[in-house]
Amino acid sequence: MPINLSNVSLPVKLLFSGYLMIIAIGYGMATIQILVTHGMADGKFGLSIQDIVYSYYGNRSGSHLESKLNGSMKANAPEQDRFALIQWVRSGAGERDYLDHAKAIFDTRCVPCHNADAGGLPDFSRLDNINKYTHPDSGATLASLARVSHIHLFGIVFIFMFVGGIFSLTSGVPLAIKCTSIVTPFVFLLLDIASWWLTKLNPHFAWLVILGGAGLAMAFVFMWVVSMYEMWVLPRYLRR
Repeated sequence: MPINLSNVSLPVKLLFSGYLMIIAIGYGMATIQILVTHGMADGKFGLSIQDIVYSYYGNRSGSHLESKLNGSMKANAPEQDRFALIQWVRSGAGERDYLDHAKAIFDTRCVPCHNADAGGLPDFSRLDNINKYTHPDSGATLASLARVSHIHLFGIVFIFMFVGGIFSLTSGVPLAIKCTSIVTPFVFLLLDIASWWLTKLNPHFAWLVILGGAGLAMAFVFMWVVSMYEMWVLPRYLRR
């Protein structure tokens, strides 16, 4: 009898199910992380096309610091402090005004997290570091895109290799649909990564970011549900 998900041994089912459950939780946490980072780029909760444009292409009508103050960092300072910092940037980000007014706000609102010991966060305890973020916001840098791209390509491809491997053992899915489902996430992964770079060049490609992410999610959910169904629900019907 061919081996499939409905007749594999209990230890194998537990192994596969444990993996699928943890990956599903991880996928959920990744979605939350996107909502609280990229999803706040325009200052409003929820992922929108404008959020994607700001994240990759940038908000080139203002500085990077201004975009953050009106976006993902909006909740970390009251309106009057954010307004004062934005006015300081727009007036030239001068050292005298920094020492007289802006420094106290930075020290109170920003430096507790943005300091020399913060790791990946910029150090806002020094004016020369702050000045790097007072120029027009051009979105994600090429270095950050390259770093995130290779992490996603190496990491997500392994997730879908194992999810697809488990799904390939299903017995109730037509071969054409099974093959399409297994290949789909790899296609959408490439589209997702490419869309970041294209949006960096032109904001009109932001729709591709949504399309790539949606394609990955739909393929994951379909293979996850079918695999779990055939392991734990289908055998009960076969025994009747």
